[in-house]
Amino acid sequence: MNFTRDVAVVGGCGHVGLPLGLAFADRGLEVALFDLNEEAVVGVMSGQMPFQEAGCQDVLNRVAGTRLTASTDPSIVSTAENVIVVIGTPVDEHLNPDPNVVAGAVADLAPHLVDGQLLVLRSTLFPGTTALVEQELARIGLHLDVTFCPERIAEGKAMTELYELPQIVSGRSDPVLQRAEKLFRNLASQMVQLSPEEAELAKLFTNTWRYIKFATANQLFMMANDFGLDYERIRTALAFDYPRAADLPRAGFAAGPCLLKDTMQLAAFNNNNFVLGHAAMLVNEGLPLYMVSRLEHRYPLNDLTVGILGMAFKGESDDTRSSLSYKLKRILRFKAREVLCTDPFVSTDPDLLSLNDVIQRSDLLIVAAPHRAYKGLKATVPVIDIWGAEGEGTRL
Repeated sequence: MNFTRDVAVVGGCGHVGLPLGLAFADRGLEVALFDLNEEAVVGVMSGQMPFQEAGCQDVLNRVAGTRLTASTDPSIVSTAENVIVVIGTPVDEHLNPDPNVVAGAVADLAPHLVDGQLLVLRSTLFPGTTALVEQELARIGLHLDVTFCPERIAEGKAMTELYELPQIVSGRSDPVLQRAEKLFRNLASQMVQLSPEEAELAKLFTNTWRYIKFATANQLFMMANDFGLDYERIRTALAFDYPRAADLPRAGFAAGPCLLKDTMQLAAFNNNNFVLGHAAMLVNEGLPLYMVSRLEHRYPLNDLTVGILGMAFKGESDDTRSSLSYKLKRILRFKAREVLCTDPFVSTDPDLLSLNDVIQRSDLLIVAAPHRAYKGLKATVPVIDIWGAEGEGTRL
């Protein structure tokens, strides 16, 4: 079949799919984005990014309506030689993964898939999901090459890391690997080959390792803080010109849509025999409660209005998915007289106030996301900043 487009991205207007589609289009490929979110599709087609991602707006301005189109019509998938699915394995409210969701999504897409296409699975997968997708396509009677090529970027750095980081590709035959490499060489120069199962674990290992590193930092922070010492002062000193400690993170909320989820997926894969991963969850998820507990010893919270600065899950982001700022808010609403929240980037929460309003009305401020806007705050009330964004120490 003669395809009229090079790439179709399923879930193409989200945080993973849209930067990827933009990058391919900016490299000269014809790209279609399929997404069920009509508002996001309309926004992309009118040249507006539906979320914040550094560098994406400039690329969208160049390619929208020319080499890139977006649609809510799934039939657009049949026009592309390479179909990239950015749906990942979800977890339920009890953090149990459902490995059948991705295979089910591919089955729903089957009427619009065409023999000879390369099907690229991109988001985090429970180990064995690529095999399930292959089995589902065989059951339906479709003949597609299937590869898992995990997304590796950090949110906010997509338009640099898509080009600079080596790309992991996987497949069960040399022709599949060659097709995957050919596609991603439009972006990256270095390729790393693995089997699908190895690639699935590589993705989970990466996010789990980061989550455990953050938990280590947060546990060390709590330890230093309980003895009246400043973790950030200690961390800065021990890492100074000392390469073996250079990757010890600052303390802070370890959140977002991937780290906890992927750590729990890895635990489930190993029959929940993952003491280190579960310990990391207890530390990271327990940090907001630890902070409030410590503040209760210093301040009469029930008489105070507390302002939370930053509701996104990380600095310089508008993404609130799984943000621990909201967990902190829930705990404080039970403890404090009033809780006020602000964020310079988040526009989806109608309860947020302006920074000036929160500063003026609060008796105590907590930096929950280290946005650059909070550096050098001119506040006359105490500012709690475990990130060290203020440069004034991290003791609680």
